[in-house]
Amino acid sequence: VQLQASGGGLVQAGDSLRLSCAASGRTLSGYTMGWFRQVEGKEREYVGGIRWNSSTIYYADSVKGRFTISKDNTKNTVYLQMNSLKPEDTAVYYCGVGNRIIAGQVLAPSVYDYWGRGTLVTVSS
Repeated sequence: VQLQASGGGLVQAGDSLRLSCAASGRTLSGYTMGWFRQVEGKEREYVGGIRWNSSTIYYADSVKGRFTISKDNTKNTVYLQMNSLKPEDTAVYYCGVGNRIIAGQVLAPSVYDYWGRGTLVTVSS
């Protein structure tokens, strides 16, 4: 599975961005996709994710109510709509997928088998 994340950029606090993670190589049926973010010098942090088959969606507490995850089956793509962005949302955002992830594991980067290159989101105050 190859993943391509895109949509990052420089925005002001309060603005919105939509990130995309497009998968190729195989359908994401049976996979769980997670969005993570990472600031230099810190661990990769879970943002949210979605189980492809059930469309069960998870969010980190830090983004609940501001970020929305959705998917387009026809495009094999997952979106991360980010609203009311804050300077502390500044990070490189990554998407990862795995097909052996149980609900209690979604926060752990180590359970994701494939990763895309990150896309940088910078939120100025």
